[in-house]
Amino acid sequence: MKIGLRVLLGYFLIVALAALLVGRVFVEQVKPGVRQAMEDTLIDSANMLAELASDDMQAGHIADGRFATRVRALQARHIEANVSGFAKHGSNFQVTVTDARGIVVFDSKGRDIGRDNSKWNDVYRTLRGEYGARSTRSDPNDDASTVMHVAAPIYGRDDGREQDQRRIIGVLSVAKPNLAMAPFIARSQAVVLRWGFVLMGTALLVGLVAAWWLSRQLGALRRYADAVAAGERASVPDAAGEFGDLGRALHEMRVKLEGKQYVEQYVHALTHELKSPLAAIRGASELLEQPLPDADRARFVASIAAQGERMAQMVDKLLVLAAVEHRQRIEQPQQLDVTEFLHAATDAVRQRADAAAIMLVIDTKQAVTVSGDAFLLQQALVNLIDNALDFAPRGSSIQLHASHDAQGICIEVRDRGPGVPEFARERVFERFYSLPRPGGGSRSSGLGLPFVAQVAILHGGHAELLEREGGGSIARIVLSNS
Repeated sequence: MKIGLRVLLGYFLIVALAALLVGRVFVEQVKPGVRQAMEDTLIDSANMLAELASDDMQAGHIADGRFATRVRALQARHIEANVSGFAKHGSNFQVTVTDARGIVVFDSKGRDIGRDNSKWNDVYRTLRGEYGARSTRSDPNDDASTVMHVAAPIYGRDDGREQDQRRIIGVLSVAKPNLAMAPFIARSQAVVLRWGFVLMGTALLVGLVAAWWLSRQLGALRRYADAVAAGERASVPDAAGEFGDLGRALHEMRVKLEGKQYVEQYVHALTHELKSPLAAIRGASELLEQPLPDADRARFVASIAAQGERMAQMVDKLLVLAAVEHRQRIEQPQQLDVTEFLHAATDAVRQRADAAAIMLVIDTKQAVTVSGDAFLLQQALVNLIDNALDFAPRGSSIQLHASHDAQGICIEVRDRGPGVPEFARERVFERFYSLPRPGGGSRSSGLGLPFVAQVAILHGGHAELLEREGGGSIARIVLSNS
């Protein structure tokens, strides 16, 4: 499982658990909270009605006195009210009065007259001077049919006692169905759940964005590390924060490690390649210490000079190749006219071509432009032409062709030399690998074509050497369109 998905799942699990916990606690508190508020209101109502009923209760007219008349009138009153979007058309109170024994002497609904309520918690506790309340189902089989009963004592007023010591002559209970508050509870719960889902969705979206960003940063660093491990050219990924610091640290580590390995490889390769010219110079110098004819002496001196020049060229080309290999990209690419640097390259080797009676022909049937480094591309082309001049027969021609196709910008140098053996076509772009020149000429440094290959790669392309139909070779550079 990818780290981005792990982070997303972990983050969402934490948010989901937190939202579930908060939502569960909040939703579970909505219903008790609403009922507690209703109970508080019923307490005030019960005590106020108990005071209003005390005179009729003491006078023995609780069932037909002014109090009973007003309560019955309340039951018949038509109410037009809108409570937070819920319509209310009538009172859903039930007022019950019991005497000091707990027997119902008044019921606003007219249903429970004469019933013994002394065992009910609201009446039982109130008759003993305590706070009495209960919640009872009106239908034993229906959990939603509970009714809240809150009681208040009715005191007698003829004994002159203090209020806390007055005689309790009855109990007034106010009952209200809990179902009356159900719409408010359901709406509150729906709002909580809806916003809970919004919170979960927002958390999921934030988690997705965070996981995508984290995965993207880590993916860029991983691809960079893979490219480095494969020996490819790669730029440090554009990352933010600690990921940017990590990328720069990886790049610095890469530069240091590659620099060390690069030096070791080149020292080893250069040492190996210098052995041959040094051996030739040493042998010639030993012979020069002995008496020799002037012709032999001149020949050995010329050999020493040639081998010295070969070593100097090898070092110079190696430095140029190292500079190209070390570059990761073209820092400031320019739009270049291919025809222009084809002419510049042929001008650079014109003297050598004329000396070998070889004609350089530029064939560009269409305007071709490329984005890159003019100096590097020109030097790469000069190396290809130099290589072709080494193999092209005297009096022949070398054609330079540029075109634009689906692969990109294609530049070809075509000659009519002996061609390249099939076994050598893949190796000619290796450092220090070279083939014998026609006519017994000395081998090259083996660094020209590797330079060409590196320049092509640096421009997003590649170099290849092909067999030419009718004899000869085609050295081709394919460059990226972008």
